[in-house]
This record gives sequence, structure tokens and C-alpha cells, in this order.
Amino acid sequence: MRHPAGLPTTALILSFTTPLAAPFASAAGNERVEEMVVTASRTAKPLSTIPNTVTIINQADLNQQLAVNNDLSTVLGNLIPSFTPSRQKLTSAGETLRGRSPLYMVDGVPQSNPLRDGGRDGHTIDPSVIERVEVIHGANAIHGLGASGGIINLITKKPTQELQQSIRVESYFQEEDISDSLGYGLNYGFSGSAGDVDMIASLGYRNQGLAYDANDNIIGFDNTQGDTMDSETHNAFIKIGYNWDEQRLEFTANRYKVAGNNDWTSVAGSVTNGIATTAIEQKMEGDSTSNKVTLLSLNYSNENILGHQLRVQAFSQDFAGTYGGGVFASFQDPAYGSDIFDQSQNNSEKYGLKITAIKDQLAGLPINLVYGVDFFSDTTYQQLVQTGRKWVPDTEYKNYAPYLQMEFTGIEQLTVTAGIRHEKSELKVDDFTTLFSYGSQSVQGGNPEFSETLYNLGAKYSLNDNWRVFGNYSEGFSMPDVGRVLRGISEAGQQVDSFLELEPIVAQSREAGLEYGNQSITAQITYYQSESDFGQRLQLNADGQYLIKRERTEVNGVETRVQWFATQADTLGLRYAYTEGEYDSDESGSVDTDLDGANIAPNRLNLSWDRNWSAALSTRLQINHLYNRNFKDLDGVSYAKFKGYTTADLSANLESSLGTFTLGVQNLTNEDYFSYYSQTVGNDERNFKGLGRSYSIGYHRAF
Repeated sequence: MRHPAGLPTTALILSFTTPLAAPFASAAGNERVEEMVVTASRTAKPLSTIPNTVTIINQADLNQQLAVNNDLSTVLGNLIPSFTPSRQKLTSAGETLRGRSPLYMVDGVPQSNPLRDGGRDGHTIDPSVIERVEVIHGANAIHGLGASGGIINLITKKPTQELQQSIRVESYFQEEDISDSLGYGLNYGFSGSAGDVDMIASLGYRNQGLAYDANDNIIGFDNTQGDTMDSETHNAFIKIGYNWDEQRLEFTANRYKVAGNNDWTSVAGSVTNGIATTAIEQKMEGDSTSNKVTLLSLNYSNENILGHQLRVQAFSQDFAGTYGGGVFASFQDPAYGSDIFDQSQNNSEKYGLKITAIKDQLAGLPINLVYGVDFFSDTTYQQLVQTGRKWVPDTEYKNYAPYLQMEFTGIEQLTVTAGIRHEKSELKVDDFTTLFSYGSQSVQGGNPEFSETLYNLGAKYSLNDNWRVFGNYSEGFSMPDVGRVLRGISEAGQQVDSFLELEPIVAQSREAGLEYGNQSITAQITYYQSESDFGQRLQLNADGQYLIKRERTEVNGVETRVQWFATQADTLGLRYAYTEGEYDSDESGSVDTDLDGANIAPNRLNLSWDRNWSAALSTRLQINHLYNRNFKDLDGVSYAKFKGYTTADLSANLESSLGTFTLGVQNLTNEDYFSYYSQTVGNDERNFKGLGRSYSIGYHRAF
């Protein structure tokens, strides 16, 4: 792997510049506040003891970002520069964390669909019901399948002690055409406790208008993969808890639906001539592109059972993602006529049980244990909704995984963690026949079984009150995009049991970092390496569909974050990420070609200035700069180029006796640019420009 020019690996680990989500101080009064993290270890642990790079997006940070844009991918990119810039569409295909796919969760319930990854992970719940986001950077196995790039856990709001109702009204528009670009959102919430019972519930609705680029042209619709423009979103959320003795039972349900109105048709641009894809008002054929997601979770906790703490979670998630249609070559079959219009829908039904036992001070020793077992089932298929054909056959994945995580605190100022998790999985696919366009190949089904033992080891040491150093090794386990592999079989005589491309992905992640914190500055720098001997890479085909390539992949990079409480009123932030990735294009056993923009993020610098002008008025100015990049093949020849750009956002928050008013301006300077995805892997159909200057106004009141 290549490293940043002129900077050797050892210098990257030890040199200092630094972070944002720091455990040392808070903006309010610059007081030290010990942040607690649940996602990294399955139980609440102080951030200061976790030997991983962790980003916490709390309620205030989240609201601040949502005041500018309600797209979760945009929020993540603004605060985590190693996360790929948002495509600003319904699809999140190609959005990675540290160059690999992250596992999305809601309250620990997996939302990602690795068996048939349709790129809709970021749109399964409305951000208005999220209280905080915990992001674990880098491959890990603490929550099982899918976290080769890390974990993004969306933690929903909790009930309040006092009876409280709330209303939230939002609107969004652009100056070019206020009426067509106008969107709005409404949300009603209820929360409170009565005796041993508590509850929180909300209903939300959002209507999105059109989007214009900096030249006042309508941005093209992604009619196939899905778009958030000209769409409607509904969300219903409820959480009910019952407490007795030292026990709690909690039930959560969320129903989410986002669907386009099918009123606009994309007009192809030209990558060669620098012409952006636009759109005209013309009804689209077929069903609307949409996500429909139902989440159910039942949690039980006991704070003292046989000297242990016990956590049990049973969950289900039902996902259906509908994609736009067309007269695509893959869908043609003489048995159904000529020029067949069709469209696909991904379906996934997940069920799981997580059992976690926690034992502190084992036998009076400075050893804390977290152990248990996870059970998981995922049944996935992809259908063609207009003709009723199966594009991807029913694929059933079953998994159980016992695990043990240990924490040693016997040496002052040192925390050592070590863990082991054994994944035992089975994939079941019945005999099936591929579509006519693949040769109507008869594929013999099977039950391939996989077994992997995964390890992690990390340590964090406090050099003094201000300095900490940490290092970590961890492994992540994921299945490849099984559906994409199976549906594309075009050779006769294939058997599921012997199909090499179905082998799991095991990613090894190493990182080392340095933290600093005092009353005015918090900082962190991390250098990481990630590799997989048999990884997964997305490659865009000539027909606009992705192929899965199983190759050795390596990613390395640097993440730096700094937060400076310059005055009692001013906080300055800096976040920087350098990411580099390569794959083995010639099967020589060593990497030789740069990963493209569908697989890796650009190098990026994020700057921010927060100011409290008074007790009631606060603002935030943030600047995102994406650096130029050339992507080179094994001969050192550039096969793609990215021209970087700089955008700025501004938000303001005003507290009053009538409620809270917010104002947001995205792309304040009206920067004209093609999106990162469009420049690196786009085509004439998806040569999209980025959003021009846009405004949002919001009002929130609790009573």
C-alpha cells in the first residue's frame, strides 16, 4: 500500500494534529464530561476506555445538522470525513466508511441487507426519532454480520419523566423556483411516564420538492436506483417500557415508508462533454421507487441476576425496496413478449435474538466480562414486480455466534480488551433457473456452511491527565452480495455448494491513535490499515448494473479530529481524512490498482465554527473541502479523475418562549460541482450535479 507522500507509517502513528468526539470536554462551559458508548462493547462503557476510533453524534449535533439537510448520509459525511460524500439520492450504493461497507443498525437491530445489497441502508427510519448516533470506525464483529467498514448505530429517543408533547414543522426551498422546490415536514410527538410505565411515540410526514443545481437547472432523477426528490415519507414510532425491581421490559416499533411520485423523467447528460443529467416533467411507467421498512424490537434487562447483568433482545425487520423500471436487456424474455418493461424489488425478512451477560470484577479480579450468543436469520429474494419472475431466488441465511469479550483494568491508567467470536453460518438456496438473458441456466441449489472464528485485541493507556494512546486489532465478518452473484450466473452446470464467490468476507483492521484533551482543546489522530484476502469490490457494468468482483483488497488511511473551545462563546473544529485503497486486478496475490469512487471516499477536510451569540441565539458555519484525486491502474495510468470542490453550510438556532426556530443554508456560496459519485463512476444517465444553494426553516415546540 502507498502512504501519503513524504510521510512514513511510523510518523503517521506518532505525529499529532487531531478530533471532535472527545471524552475530555463539552462545549457547554468547557466542562469535562465522560461520554458513555454502548455500541462498541454491548454494554455502556466510558469512551475514554475504548481502544477504537469512535464518533458520537449527540442530540444537539444531530439537530444542528438536520437544520441544514435531513439526509442522514450528508450528516455523517459532515461529521465523519472518512465516510463517502452522500449521493443526495435514495440510494446509498457506493457510500463506504474507511473504504468498506458499514453495518447500519437501529437500537442494535441490523438494517443493512448484505445478502442482496440494494444500497438503501440509510433510509430505514426518519431522523426525527433518533436521539444520537454511535459510529465505530473499522471492521469489527461485536454485532455480527456486515460490519467490514464499521458500525453506524442509530439510537432512538427515550421517554421523558414528565408528560410532554411536541410539534415540529420544517420547510425547505431554493430561490430559483420556490414553488417547485418547496418541501415540508410535520412531526407530532408524545412522551411521558406514569408509575412504572413510560412511553414515547411520534408520527411524521415529509414531502420533498425538486432540487436545482447552482446554475438553476433541475438535477436529474435517478429513476432506477431511487430518488428523494418529489417524494413523500411517512414514519410512525412508538416505544413502551415497564420497570420493576431492577428489571425493565421495553418494546419498540417503527414503520417507515418513503416513495417517489413518479412525475419526473431523467434526461441523460454527457460525461464526455460535461453536460449534466437533468429531468423533465413526464410520468414514469411502473410502480414508484420506495422503501418500506417495519422494525420490531423487544428488550429485557436485569441488573442483578446471579451476580450478572443480563440483556436480551429479540427483533425483526421487514424490508422491501422497489427500484425503477425500464426496458433493460437483463429483463428481456421472448416468453413474455418483446420490449418488456419490468422493475425489481428487494425483499428481506430478518429475525434475531441477542443474549448478553455482563460480569464486573470476576472473582474479585480486575477483569470484566461480556459474553453471550447471537442468533440471526435472514431470508432475502429479489423479484421482478411487473412479470412476477424471481431475479434472485429465495436465499435463507442462518447464523449463530457465541462470543466472549474481556476487559482488564488491573494496571493503573491502562485498559486492555480482548475478545473472540465464533460465527457458524448456513446458506440455503433451492434449485433455480436464471433469467433468459443469462441463458436460463439451471443452477443446482445447496446448503453451503461457513465457520469463522474472529478475534479482537486492543489497549488504551493514559500517559497523564491530557494524553492517551491506543491500539487495536479486530476482524469483521460479512457475506458477499449473494443475490447479485446468484442472479448473474451465465454458465451451465453451476452448483451453489461449490460456488467460490459465495465465500464470506473476513476483513482485518489495525489502528493506532493518539488523543489529547484539556479544558480548551480535544484532539485525536488515528492511522489504520484494513485488508481482506478475498474481499468484495463493486464494478459498474456497461448496462449500468454492478458486478461483484472477489479480489484481495487493502485500505489504509489517517483520520484527524480537533475541537478547540476558543472562548466561552466560540468553538472551532477540524476533521480530516486521508483514505487510500487498492485491489488485486491480475490475481497476482498483491494489490496493484486503485479502488474507485464506488468503493472509497475522497480525501476530505471539514472545518466548523460554532458561536453562542447569546443564551438564545447560536450559529454554526461548516466548510467541506474534497481534494482532487486520480485513480490509477496497475500500469500507473489514470482511469478516472475527480475534481474536488468546496461547499459551505450555515445554520442558526433561536430559543424563545414560543419555541425553537431554526434556519439552515446548504451550499452557502452556491458552488457549482458534479457529485463525487458522478465524477468517479457515473455515466451519462447519472451525471448528476450537486445541490445548489438551498434553505430550510424549522420550528419546534415542546409543551
